[in-house]
Amino acid sequence: MEIILNQVSRRFNREWIFKEINYTFSSGNAYALLGINGSGKSTLLQIISGSLAPSAGIISYKDCEGNPIEVENIFEHISIAAPYLELIEDFTLQEIIKFHFSFKKRFLHQSDDDVVAILNMVANKNKAVKYFSSGMKQRVKLALAFLSDTPILILDEPTANLDEQGSNWYLEMIKKYSQNRLVLIGSNQPQEYAFTENHLYLADYK
Repeated sequence: MEIILNQVSRRFNREWIFKEINYTFSSGNAYALLGINGSGKSTLLQIISGSLAPSAGIISYKDCEGNPIEVENIFEHISIAAPYLELIEDFTLQEIIKFHFSFKKRFLHQSDDDVVAILNMVANKNKAVKYFSSGMKQRVKLALAFLSDTPILILDEPTANLDEQGSNWYLEMIKKYSQNRLVLIGSNQPQEYAFTENHLYLADYK
């Protein structure tokens, strides 16, 4: 797959967050979108995911055969985990998993129990998500993204709220579930994107 940015710009009120980004993201590669807090990383990832429109410029998508994908359909090809995305707090872990995979295909056909085991949350599978710690919620978000069978994986601040054990779990998941996907990481923490070879610096587009 390809995601092509052509002069993509975004502003809030009269302030330009970034301007005239020309860049192509391709399948099988991992990219880090880098910059200080407030530099526009999350905004750009929201534009790429189709949930936010650019103020100027064009973003286009192509499937593995080079056929165009309309922006309203790109969600079918993307899994995303981000701090600003919320879980349904009144659902149990099992209910969250079942609900999520009613919309997304499962990677390697893993069962609900497989997902719970990967999360190491067997003791919490019947607990409402509202009783989870912030770190547990972040792991659930990441697991649902990693374990969805989509060609594009978007992770914004992936280790937010994770302790050292959780961060190590994230790195293990990256090794297992990012192969042959187009991976985009929004980050200013080097350990989150150390495996990437392609870096897009938002400061270059002010």
